[in-house]
Formats: sequence, structure tokens, C-alpha cells
Amino acid sequence: MGFDFTYMIELLPILFKYLGTTMEMALWGLLFSLALALVLANLRVFKVPVFDQLSQLYISFFRGTPLLVQLFLLYYGLPQVFPIFVGLDAFSAAVIGLTLHFAAYMAESIRAAIIGIDRSQMEASLSIGMTTSQAMRRIILPQATRVALPSLMNYFIDMIKSTSLAFTLGVAEIMAKAQMEASSSFKFFEAFLAVALIYWGVVVILTRVQIWAEEKLNKAYVR
Repeated sequence: MGFDFTYMIELLPILFKYLGTTMEMALWGLLFSLALALVLANLRVFKVPVFDQLSQLYISFFRGTPLLVQLFLLYYGLPQVFPIFVGLDAFSAAVIGLTLHFAAYMAESIRAAIIGIDRSQMEASLSIGMTTSQAMRRIILPQATRVALPSLMNYFIDMIKSTSLAFTLGVAEIMAKAQMEASSSFKFFEAFLAVALIYWGVVVILTRVQIWAEEKLNKAYVR
């Protein structure tokens, strides 16, 4: 049949309409996963009894199993065991799955960034009357943010790409629309290449944002 360039170009505006759903999933996932990752990282840094072990177990499970399996467990498995989840819609299940999965990875990046800050920073903060939480909020975490930013941005980029798995749950996002268009036209290469180009474009933009943010945060450290 050959490559239909015109079809691919005409398909791009159609797919762009569904990019909002993809980005909405990723942004909610980023917000919730960062919040959860901060809690997990602090539990591990301060070695809170019992909770430290539970957080290690959580991180081990969600890093050690595929995201697709986790999404299926959430959307198809939980309602079978806990009837309260019967009303869970596909979009929410996808956001929860992304949150739980990427929080495990982000927690380890944040933990590594925190313990990478010299202990003297915390000791100096405590010596001038700050509480541990004040020292973390005002001194340690701002410095750890600069260290963790590259890996966290990489996880966010990976999260955006991973939203493509949400179509397996029935979420009408960019990948699902491309699948429907390809099935009706039998032009699979053009449809999926169009999706790849859109994802690529989004990643290029985010990479530029990452570079700008790193330069901004590193400005005070440049001599």
C-alpha cells in the first residue's frame, strides 16, 4: 500500500484533541506521586520504625512489577476483592496506577538527594534553634530539589509516555484514538508514527524546560 504521508498529516489534528487527556493524567500523576514520594523518602531517611520497613516493601513491589500488571490489578482485580472499587472509572484507575508506580521511583531519587546533603547542614540548622521539620523545609529540601530535579523530570517524561497504557483500560486518550483510527483505515504505520511524533514533540519541549530549570537552580553554585 505504501506510506500515506497525507493521511498522517491529516490525522495529527485529530490526535492533538486527545493530548489534553494524556497530559491531564500525567500532571495529576506527577502531583500525587511527588506528594507520596516525599512521605516515603522521609520515612526512609529518618528510619521511622515499622513505617520504614513498610515503605521499603512498597517500593520493592512497585519497582519490581510491570506498570501494566499494576493497572490491571487496580482496575480489574480490586473490584473483585473489594466491592467498594466497583465504581472506579478507568481514568481514575490510570492516575492511581501512575501515582503508585512512579512514587516508588521518585521516593528513592528524593531519598538519595536528601542523604547527599552534608550532615553539617542539618546540624547547623538545629544549632540555631530550628526544628527538624523547619530545617528540612527551609534548608535541606531546597538543596535536595536541585540534585533530584534531573531524575524527577526524567520520571515525569517516562510517566507521560506510560499514559499510553491507559488505553488498555478504555481511557480515550491519544493512543486509544490512534488505535481506533488505524483499525478503521488499516494504516497502522502512519497512525502510530503520528502518535510517536506527538510524544516526541512533548518530550523535546519538556527537555528544554528541564535544562532551563537546572540552569536556574544551579546559578547560585556557578563560580
